[in-house]
Amino acid sequence: MMKFKPNQTRTYDREGFKKRAACLCFRSEQEDEVLLVSSSRYPDQWIVPGGGMEPEEEPDGAAVREVYEEAGVKGKLGRLLGIFENQDRKHRTYVYVLTVTEILEDWEDSVNIGRKREWFKVEDAIKVLQCHKPVHAEYLEKLKLGCSPTNGNSTVPSLPDSNTLFVTAAQTSGLPSSVR
Repeated sequence: MMKFKPNQTRTYDREGFKKRAACLCFRSEQEDEVLLVSSSRYPDQWIVPGGGMEPEEEPDGAAVREVYEEAGVKGKLGRLLGIFENQDRKHRTYVYVLTVTEILEDWEDSVNIGRKREWFKVEDAIKVLQCHKPVHAEYLEKLKLGCSPTNGNSTVPSLPDSNTLFVTAAQTSGLPSSVR
C-alpha cells in the first residue's frame, strides 16, 4: 500500500532540491543499534525514517515529526550528522541523530499502511540499505567515520553554516543510477 498525503506541500531550496529531514534512531547513546522502517513503496525493503519538510518547518522539527509518523518513536534529538544530497532524485536531506526514549505500540504509519520497524546492528543496517537505498547507507557510513558520540560534535545548528558537509550520492555510492 502506498502512502498518500493529499495536503502535503513539497518544499524546495534555492537550487531546486526537495527539502527533506530524517533521523538515525538509536536504541541507546552507544549508537550501536539503529531502527529502520519498511518502505511504503516496497514493504520488503528497509529505509531510514524521514520525509519532506513542510513550509515554515525547521529541519530538526521535520526530522522529529517524520520519525514519530513513520517509526512510532520519540526521543532525545542529538547532533546534525550532515546534509545529504541525492542528485538523481533532487533531494537534500538533513540527517540527525536521535536516541529513542519512547516506543509507541501503534503509530500512524503502522495503522494506516502497515509499516513495520526493526532494530539492526549498524553494520547489518548498512548491508541492508546498500542494495536499495545507498544514500541511506551513507548516513551510517558517515556516522562510523567520525561523528561518534564521543568526538564533542553535539551541537545541532538549526540551519547549516558554511562548515556543514554536503554528501552527494553520485560521488559516494559507486552504484549506477538505475540501482539508486
